[in-house]
Amino acid sequence: MAFQVYLRILFRRGWIMLLLALLTAVAAFVFSTIKEQTAPVYKSTIKVLVLPSRTDFGQAQAAKTLLRSYVAWMDSNYRAADVIDVLKLDTVPEELRSDVTIASDDSRLVIQIDVEQPNGDTANDIARTWANLFISWRDQENQKVRREDRIDAQIIDDPRYVLDQPKTKINTLAGAILGLLIGLGIVSVLEFMDTGVIRSSEDVDRLLSLPLLATIPPTDT
Repeated sequence: MAFQVYLRILFRRGWIMLLLALLTAVAAFVFSTIKEQTAPVYKSTIKVLVLPSRTDFGQAQAAKTLLRSYVAWMDSNYRAADVIDVLKLDTVPEELRSDVTIASDDSRLVIQIDVEQPNGDTANDIARTWANLFISWRDQENQKVRREDRIDAQIIDDPRYVLDQPKTKINTLAGAILGLLIGLGIVSVLEFMDTGVIRSSEDVDRLLSLPLLATIPPTDT
């Protein structure tokens, strides 16, 4: 019986949920499209491979331990200032660092640099320059140690940017789900308000739990 009641409610008021889902999805799509044209954010990613000169266990473990130190060296205002100087960027180190994420993957001996910028080509240039600064520093440090103790670094592949924000598909889907939830809330309120209203013989049985003896047919006026 309860399932039939829900179906009746859905048949009678389901259009409210569908309409609100459609409206919020369209609104989210339009908003994302406008933002994509006016204020997009692109993410560029570059990966740097750290290569120990020796392949023995001790050297590999040393490289893994040093990865965090390398990330700390790269993720600093000094490095950001160097990138700004090389590329002649109109920003300050603190602001540039807020757009850059540097993390290490110990299992693969890889350092990943992610850069977010309104211009994809600029994001690529920043990522590439940041990686090259690290490689140059490693080359200088390697000159101070024996060849078998050196730890080299090289770029795995050229940086590539993708549109990071807005995420139009995700925003549109989220808008549709939000519309459905709002519609469900409205339908629930409407049904609650109509709980005490008797419209059919089924309502008599549901609300009063009394047998129906007779009904008065509608009269034509």
